[in-house]
Amino acid sequence: MVENGGVSADRTNEATRLVILGGGPGGYEAAMGAAQLGAQVTIVERAGMGGSAVLTDVVPSKTLIATADAVRRVKHAESFGVKVDGLDNAVTDFSVVNRRLLALAKEQSADIRNGLERAGVQIVIGEGRLIDRHHVEVTAADGSTRVLEADAVLLSVGAHPRELSTAKPDGERIFNWTQIYNMNEVPEHLIVIGSGVTGAEFASAYNLLGAKVTLVSSRDRVLPGEDADAAAVLEDVFKRNGVNVVAQARAEAVDRKGDRVFVTLADGRVLEGSHCLVAVGSIPNTEGIGLEEAGVHLTESGHIKVDGVSRTTANNVYAAGDCTGVFALASVAAMQGRIAVAHLLGDSVKPINLEEVSSNIFTSPEIATVGVSQRAVAEGKYQANIVKVDLGSNARAKMMNMEEGFVKILSRKGSGTVIGGVVVAPRASELIFSLALAVQNGLHVDDVAETFTVYPSLAGSLSEAARRLHRHR
Repeated sequence: MVENGGVSADRTNEATRLVILGGGPGGYEAAMGAAQLGAQVTIVERAGMGGSAVLTDVVPSKTLIATADAVRRVKHAESFGVKVDGLDNAVTDFSVVNRRLLALAKEQSADIRNGLERAGVQIVIGEGRLIDRHHVEVTAADGSTRVLEADAVLLSVGAHPRELSTAKPDGERIFNWTQIYNMNEVPEHLIVIGSGVTGAEFASAYNLLGAKVTLVSSRDRVLPGEDADAAAVLEDVFKRNGVNVVAQARAEAVDRKGDRVFVTLADGRVLEGSHCLVAVGSIPNTEGIGLEEAGVHLTESGHIKVDGVSRTTANNVYAAGDCTGVFALASVAAMQGRIAVAHLLGDSVKPINLEEVSSNIFTSPEIATVGVSQRAVAEGKYQANIVKVDLGSNARAKMMNMEEGFVKILSRKGSGTVIGGVVVAPRASELIFSLALAVQNGLHVDDVAETFTVYPSLAGSLSEAARRLHRHR
């Protein structure tokens, strides 16, 4: 029997049966792509379409952050000559905030489901596990089971919050990042454990919403894995806004006594607050879903091992998203899912290139990056010319009353092609796209420099940085 991209030759005259475990970005994007290519697609999802990205993570958290940004603009309106009568300070009604963000998450989930159903995708609500690489058992909420036959399976099962055994969330005063929306008022003093992306985003948001915030970092700075210049800008903003960053401190335990929480640090210090968010990473949802029976191997960290086209070690079984440990980004999960079905169904496919991934941290200001980092250059992995242009001299930035931010472009020495970039600014998530295009398509810095930009615009600083990287030819 000949195998082609995981599809048995004896089924070439019929629609390929693809079963997807998980309705998050990796799963639903794969489903849409596979249905478009003529496959017979079934998604097994235990909660709702969109998975945790839509229901408990990306959509609600970024909606909360959008609310915080609205508060920021109101608070600084007077600097633009705008006075809001009757309001000395912006006040956040958390009952409205939570209703809105949960409603948006539900609406987005419904939109995804409707789109999938219109495309002919069958949706099955329940818990799925592999019996082998061609059979998936689904257990419904009432305990009933059914078995789905599959020519191929895509695993997009996501991850869940990592918890400390000495800091168990109770959903009332001690939270993980799926429970934080349970609060019905702005916390008096929120202690955030973890200074990575999730911790930094929530610290930034709740600070703007009016909470006193303490951020506990086990490293010497906030966002230790990100661009150092960008992290320094955020730390300056935190300091100016009153966020207390407790650096080089490891949380050992979190205890609750009534309406107070106490965070004990490894050095014996105890921090007291009203609420605590534990944001110390995530664990892939790979236990108990039949991976061993199907021959799917895991990495040491418990993630599903995949190659550049999302194949696992089991023929006909693919994987996408946070469960693979590639990058915990919805955009990467979606790309992995699309690549998987393209490979499976014989469409044109390009293996994922992690040096082309753009990402964004939704703090205030936002931090967006793409491609090669300055750290990689400093470590000798690449040779590059680097130019950083502060936005302080940008006319549009002045009009927007921006007090911090920059753009940075990295170009390969010799060839002058753009290999990386960083943007720190409001809506950096939008500005990074032009640099992502340059990185993915191997554009020369002169291509960026010679492209017309609007005046005035923040994008003008991207062009300026590219001009500074010009070399006489």
